[in-house]
Amino acid sequence: MIEALQNIFNVPDLRKRILFMLALLGVYRIGAHIPTPGIDSAALANFFNQASGTLFGFLDLFTGGNFRRLTIFALGIMPYITASIILQLLTVVWPYLEKLSKEGELGRRKITTYTRYLTVVLSAVQSAGIAIAFQRQGVVVNPGIGFVLMTMLTLTTGTAFIMWLGEQITDRGIGNGMSLIIFAGIVVGLPRAIGDIYEKITTNEWGVMMLLVLIAVMIAVVAFIVLVERGQRRIPVQYAKRVVGRRVLGGQSTHLPLRVNTGGVIPVIFASSILTFPQTLGLAVKDNTSGFGRVLAGVTDALRFGEPLYNLLYVLGIIFFAYFYTSIVFNPNEVADNMRKYGGFIPGIRPGKRTAEHVNSILTRITLVGGLYLALIAIIPEFMITGFHVQNIPFVGPRVDAVLPQWVTQGLRVNFYFGGTSLLIVVGVAMDTIQMIESQLIMRHYDGFLKKGRIRGRRG
Repeated sequence: MIEALQNIFNVPDLRKRILFMLALLGVYRIGAHIPTPGIDSAALANFFNQASGTLFGFLDLFTGGNFRRLTIFALGIMPYITASIILQLLTVVWPYLEKLSKEGELGRRKITTYTRYLTVVLSAVQSAGIAIAFQRQGVVVNPGIGFVLMTMLTLTTGTAFIMWLGEQITDRGIGNGMSLIIFAGIVVGLPRAIGDIYEKITTNEWGVMMLLVLIAVMIAVVAFIVLVERGQRRIPVQYAKRVVGRRVLGGQSTHLPLRVNTGGVIPVIFASSILTFPQTLGLAVKDNTSGFGRVLAGVTDALRFGEPLYNLLYVLGIIFFAYFYTSIVFNPNEVADNMRKYGGFIPGIRPGKRTAEHVNSILTRITLVGGLYLALIAIIPEFMITGFHVQNIPFVGPRVDAVLPQWVTQGLRVNFYFGGTSLLIVVGVAMDTIQMIESQLIMRHYDGFLKKGRIRGRRG
């Protein structure tokens, strides 16, 4: 490992790329401390203490605390991610975008340009909504149209600058720039989480045995994520021999890799976003005397973290969106057609429709495994922080609550990255980046991070 790190700086081009990436990530972190004008910081901090389970708290996760402080990078990279997902979904239903996606590099550049324009539009709309919402919450010093326009200009410009930073890292640095920006925003909270655990130990709230158990759980969860993220179902594919002029092409055996977690972290993001809307609406509607207000208050209470209904809908939503997003990004019919076009076939399966059905049946089974895996990882933070409030389950809840230990029903109050969206992103981006660095080293005839075998990222 130490030798591999030394080799990184022995390669001038690789050293330049890594230093360039670190420099731009440093610029991003500097911007995270420049506040948006016109905000009462004390009132804003108090508001976010009440909004931890709402859409505002969810957005704060991906901005590394920028949204909580409403800095110039408060929107983070989320508008770009949203725009990319929207265009990806539109590619399936809009023939023009579908045609562009098949035109190679030129088509991808046009789609990237449309993504940038849509990012700016979404940033303007979201920043206007945030400015109006914060005015209603009383965290603005001088409310009015001037504050709204200033916030729109500041946050939209900040998002456009972050998007430019991400593209520069992708082109001139190492790794995926957008993913690395999200990665940097998440890991910046790691020292604070370690400090929180240290404080619990020094105040004798936790013992040494509890600390060892938590470390073992974290290592096990990370190892489990690495195992599943690298997991593939390889379908054997045989290509027939073809004679082109004097050359004989084909005849080799290969495989079609199907990832266990094809949807990545997107299903968790979709499910979380939908379940946070009632909490966000509950902040906007504070009147509990009307009929709608009482119904909304009841729904909000039932969908709080740790509640049985929230956990049930969260798990079902993740599994549903795992299937939904996989159906968008992977088309078995197109794979079967391309395979037949180049003379490929799956042994024992007829080309064409039967091949598509065979691939689809395998993909359906492994997507269920991937959805359950995402649900398990995403539900771990709920267990660690708030526990499972089984006493609220109708009929059997009180009896089950009397049997289970308190650390199951009340949680461990651990604000640490033991699972969920944050850990999925951190581990996945780290795997991909290390795999890219190792590929650069091996291409230049240097030893990688491992003497035997190679590190494979999620797409390696």
